Amino acid sequence: MLEYIENVISSLLVNDIAHYVMAVLILVVTYVLSYVVTFLLEKMKHITSVKTKTTLDDKIIHAIIKPIHILFLLTGAFFAVLYVKPDFKIEGMSLSIFFNVAYILIGAYIVVRIAHAILDWYGEEIAIKTKTKVDTTSLPLLKKIAGGIIYILALLIIFDKLGIEITPLIASLGIAGLAVALALQDTLANFFAGVYMGIERQIKIGDYVEIGPDLKGYVDDISWRTTRIRTLGNNYVVIPNSKLAQSIFTNYSKPAQQMSVVIPVGVSYNSDLEKVEKVTIEVAKKVMKETEGTVKDFEPFIRFKEFGESSINFSVILRVEEYVNQYLLKHNFIKELHKRYRKEGIEIPFPQMDVWIKEMRSGAKK
Repeated sequence: MLEYIENVISSLLVNDIAHYVMAVLILVVTYVLSYVVTFLLEKMKHITSVKTKTTLDDKIIHAIIKPIHILFLLTGAFFAVLYVKPDFKIEGMSLSIFFNVAYILIGAYIVVRIAHAILDWYGEEIAIKTKTKVDTTSLPLLKKIAGGIIYILALLIIFDKLGIEITPLIASLGIAGLAVALALQDTLANFFAGVYMGIERQIKIGDYVEIGPDLKGYVDDISWRTTRIRTLGNNYVVIPNSKLAQSIFTNYSKPAQQMSVVIPVGVSYNSDLEKVEKVTIEVAKKVMKETEGTVKDFEPFIRFKEFGESSINFSVILRVEEYVNQYLLKHNFIKELHKRYRKEGIEIPFPQMDVWIKEMRSGAKK
């Protein structure tokens, strides 16, 4: 068929021009075929998503659509160049070797995308059902490791195709790798610390954490080297993973985001404690109902805890959906409680000290 088309074009055009026209025709045909195949794959993905319960087949089909499109275009380019100039070379590399290298790279790209699709599917479906410790922190690291291994294997295959001896190269890489490992031990420590934290699920993106006495914020990103914290002031603090793994930190998002808010209050010794408790609970319920970010079905309560130097002290226990909601809740509660105490005549005393002086007996030495 191809020979017939060539004869027709050659009869109409000069021979050299006919070769270029055929090359262009090959490119156009493979370009159209690439879109036909990708269209069919999209249809297949839609059919499998309806007929099957798992998303694995959908993810694999989606993963190979783009590489298949590139593969068709590369094949068209190969035959087009081969048709025009069979002895074409790039830096002494023949056309077939050049395209073999390109095919190996595309094959590795396809395998990497399929591996990523399988890992995504595992994280979304299997890990949740089996309660395996895999989440949004560890999956990106696993995907990077899988991609690195696949591309290294592809590189070794390319070296073999180019006639480069792999055995001495691996030996030299082992010695060089040891030197690099010693030079990059801090970087490697950060990498493995990131992997460890991802597997252990001590911390993940979106958690609100406190690290040391001065740093609080949301975990914004966990990379292979560092963890990025976004503070409430909307600034980034970047911490090496190895430092974070060695730190004592509080994760306010685990085991659950909801948390209790304890507000200390003190009232005068002259207060009616039954009335204090009743009024305080009424205010707490009102504020909990009106403030955004509170746990609406939570019943606030108080606990008297000590006879202080100036007051009888107690704690009011409220509850919020997440750590940062406590600030607005405390703000509203203190305002409302102060207003209500003044209305009810309940005194919040200043720090004070009573000093009693005994009168000296007559005749005593001064």
